[in-house]
Amino acid sequence: MFDLKTSLDVSKGFEQAYAQIFQAAKTHPARHVFTKLFESESMAQARVLDTLTPAQRSRSPLLGWSVSVKDLYDIAGEVTLAGTRVLAQNPSAKKDATAVQRLRGAGALIIGQTNMTELAFSGVGINPHYNTPVNPCDEGIERIPGGSSSGAAVSVALGLCKAALGSDTGGSIRIPAALCGLVGFKATQSRVPLSGTVPLAPSLDTACAMTQSVEDCIRVDQVLSAQALDVDERGLSGMRFLVPSTVLLDQLSPQVAHAFDRTLACLSRQGAIIENQVGEYLAEVSEINQPGGLSPIEAWASHATLVSHQMEKIDARVVQRLLLGRDITVAAYWDLLRRRGQWIERVSSLFEHYDGVLCPTVPMQAPAIGPLLKDDALFAETNRLLLRNTFIFNFLDGCSISLPMQAPDELPMGLMISGARGRDARVLKSAWAVERALSKLWS
Repeated sequence: MFDLKTSLDVSKGFEQAYAQIFQAAKTHPARHVFTKLFESESMAQARVLDTLTPAQRSRSPLLGWSVSVKDLYDIAGEVTLAGTRVLAQNPSAKKDATAVQRLRGAGALIIGQTNMTELAFSGVGINPHYNTPVNPCDEGIERIPGGSSSGAAVSVALGLCKAALGSDTGGSIRIPAALCGLVGFKATQSRVPLSGTVPLAPSLDTACAMTQSVEDCIRVDQVLSAQALDVDERGLSGMRFLVPSTVLLDQLSPQVAHAFDRTLACLSRQGAIIENQVGEYLAEVSEINQPGGLSPIEAWASHATLVSHQMEKIDARVVQRLLLGRDITVAAYWDLLRRRGQWIERVSSLFEHYDGVLCPTVPMQAPAIGPLLKDDALFAETNRLLLRNTFIFNFLDGCSISLPMQAPDELPMGLMISGARGRDARVLKSAWAVERALSKLWS
């Protein structure tokens, strides 16, 4: 894996560091990660950074950070593909998306746009048009990266980026973060503008990022949201966490179940208060999220014209999910939103007393790519399981973070810490304390 930390050592010079990054980005492990690389632009910016004074450098919170951007965010002068062929003939974007503007304004260098699930509509990460980035966690088996921010995750896991801008509608930041051993934070949706993005489900779409650490996620969130959250360092002692068993702990693989139990024991030893609860209210999500489902209804509304006229060019598995929203009436949609709002209010009040809700991010480790390409039923079931836990907190309109909980000799597994709408600072504060606690297990 490329050593980003060493490469971005300021004493070596930004230009030299970025030359190494782009050399690594073109090698075999990075195939299918990027849809576009911005080498000449980034190298020119790196040369400018080398001339800055220490005072100038101190004013940019992400100075010199290499950042990749999921290819559903507009980059000025580029066509935004969103993982699909049917947008390839669109005109180039006239300006950067707001999230990209904010990253540039903080001193980050955008090194390229990353591959993704077509139209961001799957948690698996497979793309039949632009190929599938391979999860770098296993040299022996080609495993899925998770989606839909697949290339984003692999760009960070390979060490090519300090951070990756992605999105999260039902888990698209947290799923690949869990499967690739990264930290992925889904902020409260309203905190980061979505202007300049290709929509999937506007009630759920969230602009957010993944990194190698909670601290880096906090820094990127501050830039993306233009809000400085009060996230001070504190220990676990006295923190209260809720562990609901309903839905969230179903069908866990033995490896994930063991890692989750080990994690809870570690947190308890360091003073955290763990409260177990049945949590029947979580089972209500699948019943409320009918007919069709909120994501398919809004995705169909976003892309009906596109799909209707060029359906044969879109992955059949994506089309199948889009069509679930085609025949839903406005009355049924508004009733879904009404019931969702009532559920959010009730469940948010239950979570208010805790520093976070804990569960595995996904119930499995990254499966192999090959069988999923051949078996539609296996793909559908895998996609359902990958999205199950994460989607609940999108439906809650909450905030949620995934951080690694695997041992050094295990494939990546994610621990998810979640909270209600607007509790971002509390969730990040908890994640920071949990991350430090878990690091002691392997030190």
